[in-house]
Amino acid sequence: MIANEREYRITKAAANKFTEALKQFDESPKAHPGAHPRLIQAEKEGIASQLATLRRELREYERLRSGRVRISLNEIERLPQKLVRARIAAGLTQEALAEKLGLKRQQIQRYESSEYASASLATIRQIAQVIESAVAVS
Repeated sequence: MIANEREYRITKAAANKFTEALKQFDESPKAHPGAHPRLIQAEKEGIASQLATLRRELREYERLRSGRVRISLNEIERLPQKLVRARIAAGLTQEALAEKLGLKRQQIQRYESSEYASASLATIRQIAQVIESAVAVS
């Protein structure tokens, strides 16, 4: 994700380089003497894939920067309840979640009772990952 104008400029320059690299494949297909055609095709597809990713990121940043996109931040208010619900739906007790995180059950109990007010964003991400992996396993 592009987060600022500097990253936007860097990404745009990289996209231009990838575009030029793809043109080289099309304009001089024999520029890779001795290379197997499959390797050449794989390299070209890799460049095209990277270019597509960069272009998506550029479009998203441009759309956001235009101010035409409305982003709702109300969802963050519901995150604590969603974490608790997700834990329960994943079949994890507070104790099981704590064990997977290397914490004590009381810590998870405190997080949940305070709606994660004292948890860092890194901790919340880690909790979400553990819950997601528990869902994937079940």
